[in-house]
Amino acid sequence: MKKLFLCAGVIASLATAVTAQQAPNGATIEALTEKHLRGSFPLLKDLLSIPSDAHFPDHVAANVAWMTEAFDARGFATTKLDTGGPPLLLAERPVEDATKTVLIYLQVDGQPVDPSRWNQESPYKPVLKERSGDTWAEIDWSNLEGAIDPEWRVFARAASDAKGPIAMFLTALDILEREALNQTHNIKVIMDFEEELGSPHLPAAVEKYKDQLTADMLLIYDGPRHTSNRPTLVFGARGIATVSLTVFGPRRPQHSGTYGNYAPNPAVRLAQLVGGMEDADGRVTIPGFYDGITLSEEVKAIINSVPDDEPAIRRSIGFKTPDAIAPTYQESIQYPSMSVLGLESGWVGAQTRTAIPATATAELDIRLVLESDPERLVGLVRKYVEDQGYHVIGGAQPSEEERQTHDRLISFTYEISYAAFRTPLNAPAGDWAERALVRAFGEQPIKIRTGGGSIPISPFVKSLGLPAILVPAVFIDNNQHSPNENLRLGNYIDGIRAYLAILTQPD
Repeated sequence: MKKLFLCAGVIASLATAVTAQQAPNGATIEALTEKHLRGSFPLLKDLLSIPSDAHFPDHVAANVAWMTEAFDARGFATTKLDTGGPPLLLAERPVEDATKTVLIYLQVDGQPVDPSRWNQESPYKPVLKERSGDTWAEIDWSNLEGAIDPEWRVFARAASDAKGPIAMFLTALDILEREALNQTHNIKVIMDFEEELGSPHLPAAVEKYKDQLTADMLLIYDGPRHTSNRPTLVFGARGIATVSLTVFGPRRPQHSGTYGNYAPNPAVRLAQLVGGMEDADGRVTIPGFYDGITLSEEVKAIINSVPDDEPAIRRSIGFKTPDAIAPTYQESIQYPSMSVLGLESGWVGAQTRTAIPATATAELDIRLVLESDPERLVGLVRKYVEDQGYHVIGGAQPSEEERQTHDRLISFTYEISYAAFRTPLNAPAGDWAERALVRAFGEQPIKIRTGGGSIPISPFVKSLGLPAILVPAVFIDNNQHSPNENLRLGNYIDGIRAYLAILTQPD
């Protein structure tokens, strides 16, 4: 891996005094990105080749080692921050006379993989593909030595979420050094190796190390651009809580002929329970779920200024009519949501058997907004379950006494990963980032009040008091969290341009 990185001794010279050197304009940024682009692809392939499922300690260790070497080689001072779980990695590179310190959040882990669902040898063996009708056909990496089609894509786990943006940032740092451009601000980078697990150790770690993490703003290099694929800034994200429900029926699966019409079926009961949580228009029916959310006409105007092509969104995803939570997509994500992530009971397909199942399980997530109290929303879900006549058991399995005492038995477990955050659209940090993107692309970025997804940023906002803004770079259609995740090369190029503009943005 060392051959991909610049030696630390050479890079250390970058951390010099900030001078009056003029920031490169958009044409220069574009030309420099093109000049150094092909040299960045080995780095991208190398990074994507490291397995990144945070469930496995060896995956975490390999990624920590790679990131440590990458930032050490670029003149950063790196420190592992103990969390009681996978460490955080902090990288710092100050410059003399800088008046601003920018903390950058990078997610290093990826979603788990099911290799049988991927159309390639391994999710951790990145491949280059081009569109071929309705499918993608693999092409040789040597094609990148010539003219590059921005529609080509690199397929690998974490290609877009979120190792691709890491490679973009590292490449921007390399261009900065090789072209003797000035880094205009102190940089701190915090790397999270268990984001896809909900970053359970992050809140306590941010509080513990807040003196080391102090900064003027937090930029998050994660997430997809707006559906138009124009430059985008996102000023907030929803939080997330998860709920697991298991309804219990007979002690063991029972013959459906012998006990059909007699033994209660937990699959049916769970379907009824979960089905009752939403009405026919997709609105959560649990009393009080949307309480506290009020959108003024001014806020609605800001939200709906985002240029969504909603018919195109629906065509792309593949449905006709959206849920009726709000009149527009942007308004809908200003509210908390509850989604059924999966249902499991009995057997299906070739494994189907004539048996009443013993249990049925549903996994739910609740996306939280700034006005939501996570404990309150989870409590409302539990109260709804109990109001339907269910006794919530105290352990993983009902006791014999519970089986003989209560008609409807359920286990209810939950986890609150992190809360929502939202930075004012007129925050100075947003104006600064906006100027950088305008310089890079010659157009105003789309500014989104809050995104629908969730990232573990609220601990930084709460403990450090930082304004936090996402600078997304990847294409929205990237199979994120799914098999065949991919990174569009046009977005990879634009991401390098965006991050280089931020690195060189004056106060």
